[in-house]
Amino acid sequence: MTNEQIRRRDLAVIEEMIPPHARVLDLGCGDGHFLRTLMENKGVRGLGVEIEQPLISSCIANGVFVIQGNLNDPLSFADDDSFDVVVLSHTLQQVKHPDELLREIVRVGKRAVVSVINFGYLPCRTKLMFTGRMPETEAIPYHWYDTPNIHLSTLNDFQNLCSKLGITIVRKIPVGSRHSRWAQLAPNLLAPSCVYELEKRHKKIGG
Repeated sequence: MTNEQIRRRDLAVIEEMIPPHARVLDLGCGDGHFLRTLMENKGVRGLGVEIEQPLISSCIANGVFVIQGNLNDPLSFADDDSFDVVVLSHTLQQVKHPDELLREIVRVGKRAVVSVINFGYLPCRTKLMFTGRMPETEAIPYHWYDTPNIHLSTLNDFQNLCSKLGITIVRKIPVGSRHSRWAQLAPNLLAPSCVYELEKRHKKIGG
């Protein structure tokens, strides 16, 4: 299974989690193809954020509303709870401060759907153990010196960060490779990635 096939499975899971007619913010939206799919299949009102000008031009060609923005900066263009769902797919590991971006995501979105690449995936562990070199897998198809990923983590790392930030994991769906049933049993070991639905943890009244 190629990286692109895994990514398509990842996006298929995300699409199922988006309610019809939702206001959706897609961070790092690329050429806008996925957001266009959500608009056509779910009737969402979508806005993309992308930094690269050629991809922004592709978004416009795809009929997707997009603004140019750097995910290392605060989402200052958006008010609190201004979107029903914020989507971040296989991008968190590429930003300078993942914790700050997660805070911003749950601030501007009532819910967030975030997919995370799992560096604790068994092939990563075994390649590092037996070769002594940084692993290259379907989900991480880069050399150590040319990778855009700067904050690789395991699923347990991500879940611990959410707990530290006061973010509730509403549900998680491990995205398997060849043996998806095994991924459900031990996702931190057997899932190359995982999709999380998140929301800000609200204080109980009188608690």
